[in-house]
Amino acid sequence: MRDAYHEELDSIGEGLVEMARLVGSAIGRATTAMLDADLKLAESVIAGDQKVDDLQHDLEARAIALLARQQPVATDLRIVVTSLRMSADLERSGDLAQHVAKLARLRFPDSAVPHDLHATILEMGQLAQRLMAKAAEVLITKDVDLALQLETDDDEMDLLHRTLFQHLIDDRWKHGIETAVDVTLLGRYYERFADHAVSVAKRVVYLVTGEHADELQPPTEVEGA
Repeated sequence: MRDAYHEELDSIGEGLVEMARLVGSAIGRATTAMLDADLKLAESVIAGDQKVDDLQHDLEARAIALLARQQPVATDLRIVVTSLRMSADLERSGDLAQHVAKLARLRFPDSAVPHDLHATILEMGQLAQRLMAKAAEVLITKDVDLALQLETDDDEMDLLHRTLFQHLIDDRWKHGIETAVDVTLLGRYYERFADHAVSVAKRVVYLVTGEHADELQPPTEVEGA
């Protein structure tokens, strides 16, 4: 009975890794669909989000069944509860990738991104995909040091987001209000996607150590101290 119980716990973990890999691929493909005005690719990302949703529903059902049948305590309870929270982060990440793809579909046959911002959006999409790939690795390895790195990596996304915003408020912006709204939304989608990847990594830290990631970060030096 206990062997079956731990196999089910392992299966939940594998489901989280699959979700992370799916949404990481989705944000990369959605970015390509956006920049290349590729309607077929956009449609495949939109349709593919159903698999992420199905995985989350299945994972939730199994986790709740474990809570009901086994009444886990201590570490096992932490695994189940944290897994439920991570599945929500990953499902939301899939939604964000779908939002990018839907915007690509909405503006087809044009691109929602002006040519002078293509490089920035491409970099944001690639970074989002890398962050989620690292989150998937953290889920597999339970490497606390690697998990803590993600928050630093996310600083790069915040910088790109600020760069995008600077373009929008520049007096030389010539692409109109509709495009400004599109670019604003895109920037937010990528920023939030990265935040969810960081959240997954932080939850792994809690899973392994029983402490929140913020408590394990080295204290910052105070100027003049």
